[in-house]
This record gives sequence, structure tokens and C-alpha cells, in this order.
Amino acid sequence: MSTNLFPDLDSTRPPVVINGLHKSFGDNEVLKGIDLTVQQGEVVCVIGPSGSGKSTLLRCINLLEAPTSGSITLLGAEMTNPDVELNQVRTHVGMVFQSFNLFPNMTALGNCVIAQRQVLKRSKAEAVEIAKKNLELVGLSDRMTYHPAKLSGGQQQRVAIARALSMDPKVMLFDEPTAALDPELVGDVLAVMRDLAEAGMTMIVVTHEMLFARDVSDRTIFMDGGVIVEEGPSAELITAPSEKRTQVFLKRVLDPTHIEDSELGETEPD
Repeated sequence: MSTNLFPDLDSTRPPVVINGLHKSFGDNEVLKGIDLTVQQGEVVCVIGPSGSGKSTLLRCINLLEAPTSGSITLLGAEMTNPDVELNQVRTHVGMVFQSFNLFPNMTALGNCVIAQRQVLKRSKAEAVEIAKKNLELVGLSDRMTYHPAKLSGGQQQRVAIARALSMDPKVMLFDEPTAALDPELVGDVLAVMRDLAEAGMTMIVVTHEMLFARDVSDRTIFMDGGVIVEEGPSAELITAPSEKRTQVFLKRVLDPTHIEDSELGETEPD
């Protein structure tokens, strides 16, 4: 794979800048002032317990959830500005969810073609060529004519990634993309994500895969209670966190027999 998928993007301008982000659902304040800047080509993993606000943060970035206050600048566009063309910005941002969200009546190839045709207005021939290239990239060149029901969960998730890549995104957002997969299928999806990271894709990944975070991401953020408790180079944070709360969380995740409920505290759903 090439060393940089996006040589035309200004690497001096951070593609994601978040300042003072708050998000409440009624009386439940889920995000309590998040500041985060992601540089071009950087891979950032977001970890933390359920209810820490990880998924809400990701969904706020491209305004699938509207922030209560604060600002989000995505690829130079102020997403919280009422005059911004949200759909235009979103075409440059790929998002992969826990659920695959594939069209069951379409083949893997068809799933990767439809958005290109409807949103980017590409010709059928161009869209098919790009879809085939990305299905090959994720190791599914022999499954292009299969419908989702004939694919494993890991294969469906790789189709979802190929579909996102077919839109030529500048940023990829992953919301626990392996959470719904059987353990033996996780590695194939993580391998694709590793390849994307090595190719220069800017990625924000909400994950419970600590080894992936340690070995692949440049920086890891630990969230709890709607705030960033700790962040730093991934290898350092995963192996030697400085904050007590991070230490307790990682002990519990890396060694499930080590549970200190009294130190974990109460959380609300993401």
C-alpha cells in the first residue's frame, strides 16, 4: 500500500478540532467539556468504560448528535455553524458502526456502489471500479457478488469499511467496529484498520481492543464520566497510565479477574 492516501490534503491544518464540547440528553450531561485536536494522518483511540461518553463524542463530530455547546471544526468546516453544508462535509468523513448497516438486498459490490452513485454522482463504471478496488483492499475480492446474509460478521464489517472508503474519506470514525463480532473474526477487521493507519488515514477509533490501541494508534484517550481523564502516546498510556482511574480500568480490561468495583464508580449509558 502507498505511504499516504491523501497527498493533496494540507498536513499543517488539523482535520479535527474540538473545543469545549458539551452534550446533554435532558438532565443527563454526557459530555462535560471535551477539547481534542487530531492531526492529519494521526490515529487516535478512545477508550473507557460504558457510559463514559465515547460513542456520543464520535457521533457529535459529524453531527449525528447535535452538541449542546462548544465547537467542532471538521476538515476546516465549523460543524456547529448553522450555515455549514453538513452533507458536503460528511461526504469526506467515513463512519463505521458496531452494526454493519448493509443493504440486505444488495451484494457486497452493490453496497459499495450505491452511495457513490447517489451522493457523489459518479458514473456506474467509475463507481464499480472504485468499489472493486476497495473490496480487494479489505480482502473480499472473492465475495463481491455475495449478499450480506451469505457473509460472516467479520466479512460484513469489512464490506462496511470498503463502502466508507469508496467515498474517498479524509477522516474515518470507528465506533467499536469489532464489538459485535465473534472473537475469531476480530483479527481480520483489525488488520484492515492497521493497513489504513499505515497508509496515512486519519482515524478516531472508539474501541475495547487495547492491543490495537497500544500497537497501532499514535495516541490514546481515556474517558470517564464525560471528561478526558488522561491522554498520551498509546504505548505509554496502555502500559503505564499515570491516573489511578485509568490504572483501575486497564487492570479490569486486561485482566478480567481483577475487579475493583468500589473504585470504578457509577456510569450512565453512552
